[in-house]
Amino acid sequence: MDDMGVGDASFTSGDVIPTPNIDKMAAEGKVFKSYYTSSPVCSPSRVGVTTGMYPLRWDINTFLSSRKHNKLCDQSDFLDPKAPSLARTLKTVGYQTAHIGKWHMGGGRDVTAPSIAEYGFDEFWSTWESPNADPLLTSTNWIWGPEDVVKRWDRTSYFVDRTLEFLKKNRDKPCYINLWPDDVHSPWLSSPAELEADKRGYFTLENLVSVIVEMDVQIGRLIQGLKVLGIDENTLILFTSDNGPAPTFDRSRTNGMRGAKNSLYEGGINMPFVAYWPGTIEAGQSDEASVISAVDLFPTLCSLAGASLPESFEFDGEDVTEALIGEVVYKRERKVFFEYGRKNPKYSIPKIEDEVSPVLAVIDGDWKCLTSFDGSELELYNLASDPNETQNLADEYQTLAEQLKQEMLNWFAKNNESEVL
Repeated sequence: MDDMGVGDASFTSGDVIPTPNIDKMAAEGKVFKSYYTSSPVCSPSRVGVTTGMYPLRWDINTFLSSRKHNKLCDQSDFLDPKAPSLARTLKTVGYQTAHIGKWHMGGGRDVTAPSIAEYGFDEFWSTWESPNADPLLTSTNWIWGPEDVVKRWDRTSYFVDRTLEFLKKNRDKPCYINLWPDDVHSPWLSSPAELEADKRGYFTLENLVSVIVEMDVQIGRLIQGLKVLGIDENTLILFTSDNGPAPTFDRSRTNGMRGAKNSLYEGGINMPFVAYWPGTIEAGQSDEASVISAVDLFPTLCSLAGASLPESFEFDGEDVTEALIGEVVYKRERKVFFEYGRKNPKYSIPKIEDEVSPVLAVIDGDWKCLTSFDGSELELYNLASDPNETQNLADEYQTLAEQLKQEMLNWFAKNNESEVL
């Protein structure tokens, strides 16, 4: 999902929006409560999933836009096609691959980027922030236009149709699909009547609720479609979001957690996550202890598919298969690092001061530490006892805080200055 907060689905104890189909999937699968995206904003978060590496290492550190914007933000115009690609790696063991939905790793505006095919996808239907914008979705150079053939409120239905058609065509072959809808990202439109309404309504909670209710219906269609094709018990679905929500509507969309989109506090990076695989993943599980990162998906899915990781790269993710499909609490070998928000006006920063985080963060078990590039800011939280990050323990646990701060600074210096290996 795109900009979907951990409180936007009722299975996560969110009390605002009913999502019965997603809830059923969660009840019949395994819910992870300590899953983290690799960035609190679109483009780098998607790079983390695609490459299994921190997006900083591929010079993507905020949302991709025009060439001028990208230069000001000290980043590339698109993900280097030489980067490792999960889809391309799965193709080495016979997978058919498709990207369906938002791309946002290069393309659109004044940027000419490599085709999605260069990243290992056989077929693709994407939105305007891509090198291969689907003409049915893109009548203007923006997220949506009133002249789009497929209307804003019908997009997820369109993406589910394409997904099921692709699976039906390749039902006797292994398949990997990015199904990346963008409807939870504002502006929110759920019906033709809203085109005539006050445009301020595109950003209201009432409109968001309507959009998520429709998205939930389409998730139900997807799962029913898998059953009709007879492949539901041979299909793993991973349901999550790219980053936190904006706005949070008084933190209702983050279940009370501090942070939002563009923030390294929990509301910006702690995402809803369900692993659903009937007959393989035992229903009714909830894992609060396993810390899982988006960069883990690449090695984990390769392990499940029997694909070898490309040998020429040093991956940041870990194989968490034992936690994903078993009942094991995963103990990480490495800490999880984050970077966002360099001192530049082109970076989107939350409007509420309490949501504005330092630019570096690390998670080490129950501990989370944040700092600035010069080390002058230092915050330490115990997420087990204080998930809303209200009590800064940096002074009380000074030795630990200083140690984690130095690790963050070393990590950033190493990955921001060297060539990717």
